[in-house]
Amino acid sequence: MSVLRFGLSSPGSIISNCNTKPSSIQIQRNKCMRNFYFDHLKSRNSVDNHAQGLEFRVSRANRGKRKTKFTLRSVIDFGKVVEPEASSAADESNSCLYDAIVIGSGIGGLVAATQLAVKGAKVLVLEKYVIPGGSSGFYERDGFKFDVGSSVMFGFSDKGNLNLITQALAAVGCRLQVIPDPTTVHFHLPNDLSVQVHREYSDFISELIGKFPHEREGILKFYGISWKVFNALNSLQLKSLEEPLYLFGQFFKKPLECLTLAYYLPQNAGDIARKYIKDPDLLSFIDAECFIVSTVNATRTPMINASMVLCDRHFGGINYPVGGVGEIAKSLAKGLANHGSEILYKANVTSIIIEDGKAVGVKLSDGRKFYAKTVVSNATRWDTFGKLLKKEDLPEEEKRFQKAYVKAPSFLSIHLGVKADVLPPYTDCHHFILEDGWKNLEDPYGSIFLSIPTVLDASLAPEGNHILHIFTTSPVEDWEGLSRKDYEAKKELVADKIINRLEKKLFPGLKSSIVFKEVGTPKTHRRYLARDSGTYGPMPRGVPKGLLGMPFNTTAINGLYCVGDSCFPGQGVIAVAFSGVMCAHRVAADLGFEKKNPVLDTAHLQLLGWLRTLA
Repeated sequence: MSVLRFGLSSPGSIISNCNTKPSSIQIQRNKCMRNFYFDHLKSRNSVDNHAQGLEFRVSRANRGKRKTKFTLRSVIDFGKVVEPEASSAADESNSCLYDAIVIGSGIGGLVAATQLAVKGAKVLVLEKYVIPGGSSGFYERDGFKFDVGSSVMFGFSDKGNLNLITQALAAVGCRLQVIPDPTTVHFHLPNDLSVQVHREYSDFISELIGKFPHEREGILKFYGISWKVFNALNSLQLKSLEEPLYLFGQFFKKPLECLTLAYYLPQNAGDIARKYIKDPDLLSFIDAECFIVSTVNATRTPMINASMVLCDRHFGGINYPVGGVGEIAKSLAKGLANHGSEILYKANVTSIIIEDGKAVGVKLSDGRKFYAKTVVSNATRWDTFGKLLKKEDLPEEEKRFQKAYVKAPSFLSIHLGVKADVLPPYTDCHHFILEDGWKNLEDPYGSIFLSIPTVLDASLAPEGNHILHIFTTSPVEDWEGLSRKDYEAKKELVADKIINRLEKKLFPGLKSSIVFKEVGTPKTHRRYLARDSGTYGPMPRGVPKGLLGMPFNTTAINGLYCVGDSCFPGQGVIAVAFSGVMCAHRVAADLGFEKKNPVLDTAHLQLLGWLRTLA
């Protein structure tokens, strides 16, 4: 097996110093034929530091008798995760004043924390669980290593400005080896519609036009506008939209791109699609595309959010970290500690301490208190303003947010270990299944999202086995008020129905091939991820005006900031990473680590607050 080394490419190409063009790389799905290794740390061009967090390995796991092609070493030892080097924080909780305390170690919180740490801030991250990552964490059972949440990693490539996960890793001197996925998702839809979203944009568009030849012009127009929005966003240096000096600077450098984003900010993907496309099945397919992003259809999905995902999957591609998604959070946690900041586990924050109207610290369930100049909550806004703060003191802007948005439904998640031979050759890593009619798209249990990460990384499962991670939307209300016996019985019943659907649609013999099964309900997500009702973010009550109504990182409480999926720009890995970058910049400016203009700040924040009232 040959290993090829390349230097970092220019922004327009993944591969340099090689006669092979990216579009010509063919990945043989049933054999590990070769590896492509991109050593970005040897780049000579400092402007490409964004890509320093990645090493690329193109491979596919053998589906039969598998030979491991690499030795997996975690970025940090699991024992050090549970008992971090920064454990001294517990002993100094009443005497050490931090620049920032971050509540929760989801991707948004970790990106904000690490970005602040590299600017020189002293940061303390407090995590309720024993490992970092939140819904981007992992757990291990019987030799299987499962991703807690999604295995589809956007913003994790070697080029552009939207590769925010890569940038965050590079900022703290960490890098991960990744495996490119040739197909973002394989849709299995009503009326026998099957669409593969290929890594190469031209391949995807050709397939889609082949399914809907009469809509060729509309397809090119809609996805063309998506690229217009994506390219405008990808051309900018991404920082806080709440910091006017940065915003004005970007406008003077890229006025056309900024105006493009301002134009599409209040618009939704479905409205734009319906301007150019008439076929109901094609419009329903675009609804399904957006549902994966936002858990709502295209008419309620902001165009900016849709464009980030619909284009990043082709621009940088979906790249899976060797060792699983949890390696991202583990690496960021290690990088945080290496830059003089701290992360404390088993630290359950129960309240935010307010003195004279300012957030000054937090209190833990065991009574310990920690103090800081600023507090950043990576909890949902419902948890932040309904549990960590007194609900009766809800600020007016949070009341407006909760009138405009509701908690998106949680998920039933099923983690399976199965015998490898149940999967046919050429099985894709990610699948979306909707069998019984488009009307069921947004219904609880109506659609199924399936990830098989061992298609890419065989080391996640014992030899001769695969992992299946199954998601379907499920409201927490379905699981409340049950006895323990009835709760367990219902879990088995509902999971069995979902597995039967997959067996019928994709994998005959699936049930008999199962060697491990674990089912998580919305109550599981609520318990372990500390998310109100197990929600994965906000969902508009009606038809929103794009992203106009989404709150940013600052709050009505002095010194308190929010980060994560209930902040602009919303749900998804790339979105919460963006939120983390923005939050760190705004906090750093307020702490004096970045330039700021108090007069402009006041006027600008008031303007943004007024604009949100229009939504």
